[in-house]
Amino acid sequence: MQLRSICALLLASSAIHTANATVADKALARPEGSRHYIVMEPASLPPEKRPTIILLHGHGASAASMLGLSSFMGYRSQDWLRLAEREKILLIAPDGVKASDGKRAWNDCRGDTETNATSDDVGFLSELIDRAITEHHADPARIYIYGASNGGGMAYRLGIELAPRLAAIGVSGSVMAAHSSCKAPSRPLSVFMLHGTADEIIPYQGGKLGHWLMTGRGTGVSMDETVMLWRKNAGLPDTPATYHYPHLKADDKTSATRYVWGTDPSAVQVAFVRVDGGGHVHASKTEELPWVLRKLLGNMNHDVDMADEMWNFFKDKRGGK
Repeated sequence: MQLRSICALLLASSAIHTANATVADKALARPEGSRHYIVMEPASLPPEKRPTIILLHGHGASAASMLGLSSFMGYRSQDWLRLAEREKILLIAPDGVKASDGKRAWNDCRGDTETNATSDDVGFLSELIDRAITEHHADPARIYIYGASNGGGMAYRLGIELAPRLAAIGVSGSVMAAHSSCKAPSRPLSVFMLHGTADEIIPYQGGKLGHWLMTGRGTGVSMDETVMLWRKNAGLPDTPATYHYPHLKADDKTSATRYVWGTDPSAVQVAFVRVDGGGHVHASKTEELPWVLRKLLGNMNHDVDMADEMWNFFKDKRGGK
């Protein structure tokens, strides 16, 4: 069954079976109303103790787009689906609440944004973790969060407020808030970050966030400050291990470098992939943005599969301690 067909059927059925996965449309009653999320269970998942990644979309995007069940301006990313099917990972993608600008959003830590959701998203996502454990046999010690853009800001917030429940968080295209409504992180946590130096929506150097299609998005600190904050929170030394990814495509205008603080993959680490020349987008060896999205978001790097890199960072880490 094609993913486009699955997406259409999600509106009419609670579970769709494919050759490689079951995709289920779910809802959770919350004080702000019914909250929608999608569960993707690959075939041959272990019956118990399933590693679980919760995927948080960006401002104006959706749960379906995170799972490759819908496209955005002609682009449909399937990196997470391919990873989950290969590595036998439970994926859960929730939807944010519509904010004042009519776009789905998360209530991250930015205290100076006019267009964030105002819902209790920490409470919602904590309850979603509970349900993942009780109904979908998620391993309580292997709960991982990945967020993009506004979803990345929400991942940072979960890393502050739900750290004891998480094994690690991953973020792309997001920085910590300059005017934060949250406390500073206090519990050491493994964090993976990827950011492009030419990101014009969430600038690498910090400052005003957003663009002409997305205003009132508040301000952020620089990416370097963001990385340093999480490194210091983890109590890790100043000097990282550095790796320059081989350049795979001659026409790729970007390059990628990975920095890792901490030497034990099963212990607390902080990793940062800096994409020089990269825009407000993840990295993929096989996928490419349509022309119009490249103009809007910037260049995608093709030296790294971000989903694979993030899973390599996640897989040995355990939480719930």
